[in-house]
Amino acid sequence: MDMLEFVRQHQDIGGYRTLNWEGGFGEYLELLRADPRPLRTSYQRVYDMIVSYGQQEYGRFREKLIHYRFFDDPMEGGRDAIFGLDRPIMQLVATLKAAAYRYGPERRILLLHGPVGSAKSTIARLLKKGLEAYSKTDEGALYTFSWKVASEGPQAPKGVAVDVSFAADRRGGHTGFAGNLGDAGTQDEAMPCPMHEEPLHLLPIELRRHFLAELRSAHPEYPYPLEVEGDLCPACRFQMREALQRHGGDLAAVLEQEIVVRRLVLSEKDRIGIGTFQPKDEKNQDSTELTGDINYRKIALYGSDSDPRAFNFDGELNIANRGLVEFIEILKLDVAFLYDLLSASQEHKIKSKKFAQTDIDEVILGHTNEPEFKKLQANEFMEALRDRTIKIDVPYNLRASDEVKIYKRDFQGVKGKHIAPHTLEMAAMWATLTRLEPPKKAGLSLLQKLKVYDGKLLPGWTEEAVKELMLEAKHEGLEGISPRYIQDKISNVLVTSEEPCINPFMVMNELEEGLRHHSLVSDEKTKERYRALLQEIKTEYAEIVKNEVQRAIAADEDALQRLFGNYVDNIKAYVLGERVKNPYTGSPEPPNERLMRSVEEKIEIPESRKDDFRREIMNYIGALALEGRSFSYKDNDRLRRALEMKLFEDQKDTIRLSALVSGVVDPETQGRIDIVKSRLIRDYGYCEHCAAGVLEFVASIFARGDTKA
Repeated sequence: MDMLEFVRQHQDIGGYRTLNWEGGFGEYLELLRADPRPLRTSYQRVYDMIVSYGQQEYGRFREKLIHYRFFDDPMEGGRDAIFGLDRPIMQLVATLKAAAYRYGPERRILLLHGPVGSAKSTIARLLKKGLEAYSKTDEGALYTFSWKVASEGPQAPKGVAVDVSFAADRRGGHTGFAGNLGDAGTQDEAMPCPMHEEPLHLLPIELRRHFLAELRSAHPEYPYPLEVEGDLCPACRFQMREALQRHGGDLAAVLEQEIVVRRLVLSEKDRIGIGTFQPKDEKNQDSTELTGDINYRKIALYGSDSDPRAFNFDGELNIANRGLVEFIEILKLDVAFLYDLLSASQEHKIKSKKFAQTDIDEVILGHTNEPEFKKLQANEFMEALRDRTIKIDVPYNLRASDEVKIYKRDFQGVKGKHIAPHTLEMAAMWATLTRLEPPKKAGLSLLQKLKVYDGKLLPGWTEEAVKELMLEAKHEGLEGISPRYIQDKISNVLVTSEEPCINPFMVMNELEEGLRHHSLVSDEKTKERYRALLQEIKTEYAEIVKNEVQRAIAADEDALQRLFGNYVDNIKAYVLGERVKNPYTGSPEPPNERLMRSVEEKIEIPESRKDDFRREIMNYIGALALEGRSFSYKDNDRLRRALEMKLFEDQKDTIRLSALVSGVVDPETQGRIDIVKSRLIRDYGYCEHCAAGVLEFVASIFARGDTKA
């Protein structure tokens, strides 16, 4: 009972009733008069869903980009968040917007094209999840209808006219829902429209136009064209014809007595408004999976396979009406399937067996990889499909900072294991390097190209120059190592390593070992290039951790502050032509040129530029003083770095990291090393285990003298 009470307290009965709202056709018309948004097309609904989560504009390399927050996966807390693909997503959203305004793309197949593991399926999955969630909101509400009386009933009295717009074709359709139509042809419960149609389809064209004209005049601010295209599906045409006969042609009576309008909640699992089709073996593929099939059990009852009650309108294109259908690896489909897509995209119609063409309104989204797309381009018999396709390239990330977000989402905070700093970053850098084309500009290495792509501008490189560099490489991001390979190898290390902490070398060694059996990299020349790139990443990692250890050694805040104060006093005296007071003797002395140069040389300030640098610092101090602020060494990154390197040079001999290599460490030296280790743990995210390991690694570097100038 306690548990049941817990359920009662947390259940949302009001929300359930809202999502299961039912009403009459007249109530629905009044609802539309107040808010016509339920009449939106599938493209309009998808576009509004995306922009409803907000967007953020930013600039990169003199280009305005938009980040749509919908693709951060707010529905499930970022589980399917997409990183670094703002440009292709912008193209996708722009296409959806054009389709929403009926500019033409609504009559095309949207084809996401890119290498394996580039987030094509994730984009489709997000759109499907988003539609499900959006249809449950007040803003995204949409409606359909059910029939609540028998499809077989009393005939219309003789001499009573029947509206021919509904009675022209006796061939109809059957929902395929068990129990909807009894074996004797009577209906014991409501029969939902099998294609979740818009209730306004129940109105003849002229009546519909009149009502829509009324809505347009009442809502001039409505952003989209207020139109409702299409006609009833075969199943509902049959129901309407029979109902009109029962009521002597009185359409108002049919709408009032036999129609129940209800809220429609899209659901992929329930096959309502969202469909997914995956290619199978060619021998087992059947186009009826897209457009429905005959219910052979019913043929004996109704005498014909073209009777509407003997057909199941439950193909993927049927059930996805009003929403979205995803075609996984669309270009692997049999040609018969692709023919169905031609009319589904261009005319918004599908042809079910034995029935006339049926209207649909749905986003058709497919995805494919490079080899399949090249096959399509080479096939001269598929010109019609190519002409109806809008290709959107979805490449791999080309910025390591975006790539690493994928791995941090999956592996950050893994229970029972600590991941050493830079482990995921180094894997991301290597993966990104494999996707870049060698730079044509002399003097620029591939690693430098990676850095300028990531926004770390090198001397002599402007944003305009980087943009030109990117335009030179048309095929970048469409080849290289997939994020899945990185994820698999990190998982292997986490599972197989007995260490409490995994470090970059463990992962990089696993990545290199895996290349021997990589299923997608069979060319030995490519494997050798990837191994060479791994060596570059190992060298880069050595420099990064060496600098961190240097900063940890020099992280004595009091010592840094004293060195900073001493340096500023001396450059102030130098620039103003004054003397400095000796703190010990109290007598005035000339500025300490040796001290100033020992700091400036750490950041490669040449002798000829020392005056400019010192004046720059003094001008900055003066500008802050006018604002009532004091200058700190942390305000100038170059000066901070110079002071840290100077302090490291002064203290490294007292730390004696070389003692770690020899294994002979006296208590005093061990105490100093423990202080550095604690700083690594506190400031850089190391644990006790990996902090000790990185100190030993850096000690071996210094012992070999293996340092860059």
